[in-house]
Amino acid sequence: MSAVIAFKNVESMQVAEADVMAILPTQAAVSPAPTLMEHAPSAQEDSPALGREPGRGQRLVRGARELAKSVVPPLLGIALLLGIWALFSVKNNSIPGPMQTWDAAAKLFADPFYRNGPNDQGIGWNVLSSLQRVGIGFGFAALVGIPVGFMLGRFKFMNRMFDPVISLLRPVSPLAWLPIGLLVFQRADPAATWTIFICSIWPMILNTAEGVRRVPQDYLNVARVLGLSEDKVITRILFPAVLPYMLTGIRLSIGTAWLVIVAAEMLTGGVGIGFWVWDEWNSLKVEHIIIAIFVIGVVGFALEQMLLLLAKRFTYESR
Repeated sequence: MSAVIAFKNVESMQVAEADVMAILPTQAAVSPAPTLMEHAPSAQEDSPALGREPGRGQRLVRGARELAKSVVPPLLGIALLLGIWALFSVKNNSIPGPMQTWDAAAKLFADPFYRNGPNDQGIGWNVLSSLQRVGIGFGFAALVGIPVGFMLGRFKFMNRMFDPVISLLRPVSPLAWLPIGLLVFQRADPAATWTIFICSIWPMILNTAEGVRRVPQDYLNVARVLGLSEDKVITRILFPAVLPYMLTGIRLSIGTAWLVIVAAEMLTGGVGIGFWVWDEWNSLKVEHIIIAIFVIGVVGFALEQMLLLLAKRFTYESR
């Protein structure tokens, strides 16, 4: 009897389990929970999309702030300069104001390349003539100064031999060399070029020599072990390492050359921005002198920025 009851209990349990298993799929099918779970990921996917727009807005605001930081201070500086200039022009009638100078510049740059004779040419020709003298003198200085700098940095004996000579001649004003150029060349243009040469050579020599001295000794030891010739040591080891120092010397030299050419042309005459400034002073055209000052500054700034970009291109430490 007990065995029959046990069998019935087992059979009833199996039937109950079958009923439960039959009911569960039905509840899963009719239950809304899986539907909610299926929709949950889509809501999570939508939330980043909603958050992207504030991110873009923040980037735009950050970019506008950076632009304002880089643009607003220079504009304020220029505005301050113009304000001081206008104030002085009001106090002193001999100094033309910004608007008067602007009107003169509009007329001057309407035809900057006119020619009415050897001593009456547009400001464009005068700037090009000055740049030509600077280029010739600067080129000769680079051809001489960079190799001399390599030798002074490479060989200690030559450095000791030429160090007192450079220390003696480097502080001399470039214009002090102009009479020597006039005496030797007997012409104004070569004398001005000579002055540019002598003032441009010292930064190239000193910076190149310093760059050679800063080359790690391990590099030279490896070259000695490999038995490299002096030519290969210079071209394969020294030149790539010294190039940033050379470019720094070139940048300093071009700035000095552009400063000196104006004063040299005032003394020698001919065609050039310095002579043009002096000629306008003799004609009492002060507004043209102010225009020339801005032109000289813009050209010098452009030359320096070009060389700075070139120096950054070859400055391997910043990469």
